[in-house]
Amino acid sequence: MKRKYTNNYDKIAPVYDLLSRLVYFNAQRSAQINQLIFLQPNSRILIIGGGTGWILEAITKRYNAGLEIVYVEISRKMMQLAKSRNYGNNQVLFLEKDLADYHCDTKFDVVMTAFLFDNFTTKQTKNAFPQIDSLLGKSGLWLYCDFYLNTEKGKWWKSAMIKMMYFFFRTFGMVETNNLIDMYPYFAAYNYIKKEESFYYHSFIQSIVYTKV
Repeated sequence: MKRKYTNNYDKIAPVYDLLSRLVYFNAQRSAQINQLIFLQPNSRILIIGGGTGWILEAITKRYNAGLEIVYVEISRKMMQLAKSRNYGNNQVLFLEKDLADYHCDTKFDVVMTAFLFDNFTTKQTKNAFPQIDSLLGKSGLWLYCDFYLNTEKGKWWKSAMIKMMYFFFRTFGMVETNNLIDMYPYFAAYNYIKKEESFYYHSFIQSIVYTKV
């Protein structure tokens, strides 16, 4: 039986964005919005775990039409919020399903995974990464954002925040893991080239644009 990625944020969907801003201010949003300059007109975009869908409105401010977007989100309540967003005249296909159940023969120009892998166990990551890689076309862009611990500067408070975050989400049964996985080895193993890298919230949040070779 295929391993599912059952992390589900239904319980906090209505207040998720508010909680994010209370803790990280606008850092999580800025990390994603600043990547959008790399989007090209008429692109085919896959968004995995997009949450409340605010990113759709940010994308629409850049391109009001011409984009084909597939939005994969497991949380029903998150999906309801995403569907209510303004995505202009772009074509958006909303799929409320587990990533493990998503398959597509046509390759994407861009894949977006913002704060996705911090939800996964090592086993889930080993399954998810090649699956996502198979969906991205050659020379395609992988827009990656997540928390970052591999630095000595402020590592103690960052580790403490990660522990508190996992304690909160595990208490409410929203995630299975309690460790943040270093994603560099995965991108390196698949020969991705780093096109741009930025850091936010005292380097606790990392934003990378990768190119698939």
